[in-house]
Amino acid sequence: MIARYQARLSGPLLDRIDLHVDVPRVEHDKLMSDERAESSASIRARVERARERQRQRFGGRPGLYANADMGVSDIQNMCVLSPEARQLVEISVKRMQLSARAYHRILKLSRTIADLGDSQRIEMQHVAEAIQYRPRPQNMG
Repeated sequence: MIARYQARLSGPLLDRIDLHVDVPRVEHDKLMSDERAESSASIRARVERARERQRQRFGGRPGLYANADMGVSDIQNMCVLSPEARQLVEISVKRMQLSARAYHRILKLSRTIADLGDSQRIEMQHVAEAIQYRPRPQNMG
């Protein structure tokens, strides 16, 4: 039923959704573990630093408050990729047959992931993570 519903969604509509995340069931062993994840306070501080980085990057330009607000020319100027990241984007665009919209969304999301990691430029791991959030084709077999 889920696959039939997802098949009805058009490609252009799906291109407008930046994050597609599968959330698997948590195993009992992990629920009972004493190991703790990153605290909410730590995550909040990291997000606040990333937002401050974006405020500085956009310098009060009207309509630009976050990476998601960037237009094509902004992306070209503000999404500086390492050579390895550029190569991964190029390969992914060809193999996944991504639209221009999907390509730009990957770059903006990569910029945000880099900001959260306190990185000036977008590295290969940032692009790889952003690509992981793209929707996966559903087999209708």
